[in-house]
Amino acid sequence: MASTLAWQRPSRFTQFLQLTKPRVVSLIVFCALIGMFLAVPPDVAPPLGAMLIATVGIGLVAGAAAAFNCLVEQKIDAVMARTRARPLPRGHITSAQTLVFAGIVGGIGLALLYAWVNPLTMWLTLATFVGYAVIYTVILKPLTPQNIVIGGASGAMPPVLGWAAMTGAVSQESLLLFLIIFAWTPPHFWALALYRKHEYARAGVPMLPVTHGDRFTRLHVLLYTVILLAVSLLPFAIRMSGWIYLVAALGLGLEFLRQAVRVHVAYSDHAAQRAFRYSIVYLAALFAALLVDHYIRF
Repeated sequence: MASTLAWQRPSRFTQFLQLTKPRVVSLIVFCALIGMFLAVPPDVAPPLGAMLIATVGIGLVAGAAAAFNCLVEQKIDAVMARTRARPLPRGHITSAQTLVFAGIVGGIGLALLYAWVNPLTMWLTLATFVGYAVIYTVILKPLTPQNIVIGGASGAMPPVLGWAAMTGAVSQESLLLFLIIFAWTPPHFWALALYRKHEYARAGVPMLPVTHGDRFTRLHVLLYTVILLAVSLLPFAIRMSGWIYLVAALGLGLEFLRQAVRVHVAYSDHAAQRAFRYSIVYLAALFAALLVDHYIRF
């Protein structure tokens, strides 16, 4: 019996890895990498060594922020179906262990960025950590249904961090990438909140469907998707990108809009789940299109 339980429990490494939310961090790192490549002219060889160190540093700090989020929200995670299997709610890892782990991982990431990248990137990454782990997780999420909108600023920082890592500066182009993710965040998370609203209500989290109802939330998913579609065309408008990106942005954006219209006018949990899942594909594909366009401009 004991051997069966040991087999069922993930390894220690896997448990700590789960704290870092690898799937979320992978999207963060991907967006940061796109920012790095876009910051370097297409006719210049990208500094792969510097990119690798910056990627590792940003990824470590993002993982530390995720672990701190798990620490603060362990009671909430315990009552929600999608999170109750995490290591803290199951008692596999203690709060003290999580805090030490987050401190070590985040500290190593910040040290790498300061010593081997540049101080600006380190300070921006630290500010992003504070924005997500403290301002969003501790203050905004339990207090306001606008938590996703306000807290979305920290989640939109990865391409700015990547750009700063390569140039030592923040440009209007990097801020435009920030704006795209900032506009993407509300329809992405509110689609999830719609079909998880009962769990959020049980956990006492004032997400928009809990405080303002489904109809209000569905309308705002649609409105923010329209805003996102418009914002996603700005790289072409300022000649940051070319026709390849424009075609991709229009195609991806119109599909996202179609999904949002379906959520608004013919709601079902399945429609909301599809919109949430597509939103992840949308962001990854949109940034990939920016990268392709950067190197194959016509």
